[in-house]
Amino acid sequence: MAIHYPNGGLFTTKNSASKKSRANNTIYGKRGMSLEDEINESNKYYLSAGIAVIHKKPTPIQIVDVYYPKRSAAVIKKAYFKQASTTDYNGVYRGHYLDFEAKETKNKTSFPLSNFHAHQIKHMKACQDQAGICFTIVKFVTTDQVFLMPADILFDYWDAQATGRKSIPKAVIERDGFEIDYALQPRIPYLKYVDLLLEK
Repeated sequence: MAIHYPNGGLFTTKNSASKKSRANNTIYGKRGMSLEDEINESNKYYLSAGIAVIHKKPTPIQIVDVYYPKRSAAVIKKAYFKQASTTDYNGVYRGHYLDFEAKETKNKTSFPLSNFHAHQIKHMKACQDQAGICFTIVKFVTTDQVFLMPADILFDYWDAQATGRKSIPKAVIERDGFEIDYALQPRIPYLKYVDLLLEK
């Protein structure tokens, strides 16, 4: 199956066999960007190209003190971040609801489960029960590698924490997830790998 993108790119499912390999050409133009910035930029491209509508959920805050220097203006003097109730991103792609997290780690060999909260796992499981597509985009900062990790991997390791395991081995993410090579537009072409999830 071949999928054509507006920027002229072509992605075939045959490429899944080489998902562990790195591209020979590395994009250096915007090194130093956070994973969140890279995903936000990619989502802007997807929206402008009419491919998907995906947005970052705002972090809720509790406003404590507001100053009104003018009747038409207000300045927040003091506020606190509330704990996020769900995940980082959600939206619609090809008629499917997407709900996902974006996480970075400096660990070289594993991804700590401490990056998640129980209510986030509960939310993702509920979304997946309703046929939503859930996953995590994971960046290993030290090696500058980005992966799309299907939610089932996270659920399996989260539910097995009672056995003493507190992280997901990078080798498992490499084997069962999808390594995302950087591109020009979009910066992180993660929807190519969502296509593979939809075909399962």
